[in-house]
Amino acid sequence: MLAKRIIPCLDVDRGRVVKGIRFLSLVDAGDPVEQAKRYDAEGADELTFLDITASSDRRAIVSELVRRVADEVFIPFTVGGGLGTLEDIRAVLRAGADKVTLNTAAVEHPEVIGAGAETFGSQCMVVAIDARRRVTGDSSSSSSSNGATSGWDVFTHGGRRNTGLDAVEWAARAEQLGAGEILLTSMDADGTRDGFDLELTRAVADAVRVPVIASGGAGRLEHFYDALTVGRASAVLAASLFHFGEHKVSEVKQYLRGRGVVVR
Repeated sequence: MLAKRIIPCLDVDRGRVVKGIRFLSLVDAGDPVEQAKRYDAEGADELTFLDITASSDRRAIVSELVRRVADEVFIPFTVGGGLGTLEDIRAVLRAGADKVTLNTAAVEHPEVIGAGAETFGSQCMVVAIDARRRVTGDSSSSSSSNGATSGWDVFTHGGRRNTGLDAVEWAARAEQLGAGEILLTSMDADGTRDGFDLELTRAVADAVRVPVIASGGAGRLEHFYDALTVGRASAVLAASLFHFGEHKVSEVKQYLRGRGVVVR
């Protein structure tokens, strides 16, 4: 069995780490370079850097900030936000990233997944899926408790645009196109600290053979365990739980080892 990974996430907006709830109500969470150094020292397995408004604002990732972060960490470093072409990917990798993650561009131009995999290797290509639970029987709200759930929709542009794609089907197609990993975020659970969407995570994990990184909802140590066991995720990504010092990466790993989960 492959060892499970614990991955802190730096959601960056205009050069600062931020964190919100369900992609809204963003609050400042520190300097990305300082946060990256801390997580590297704490034993994080990887680090993810997401420029969360790059696609919606139609601006490029600040390569210099990526370079500054990469200079401070010695663990695999994934960068995403606003990437749309092979040239964008190449620039970020040259700036020090080990992998890139694509969401909006992957949906709008799926051929970039295969082109990136062919050029840089599938291990560099992470397809991010921001998914919101679909509810039937109440057209006024996709998050209503009325009506029956019927899968999950894929959102792009920082959670602002519903593509109408089914999240599980899109994950399977992304793998076929060349994605080496799936970064799966539940928009319903994001920032709530009520736990990961285990049904969503397991549905995607069962539909693909590549690793699935569960994201959105970490609030207690047992949530990590649930995502890795019930949800069958290969890795767990968290932000606010780490940013605000409630738990360290080392504490999460110690807890998981105590419950029999093999971690790095």
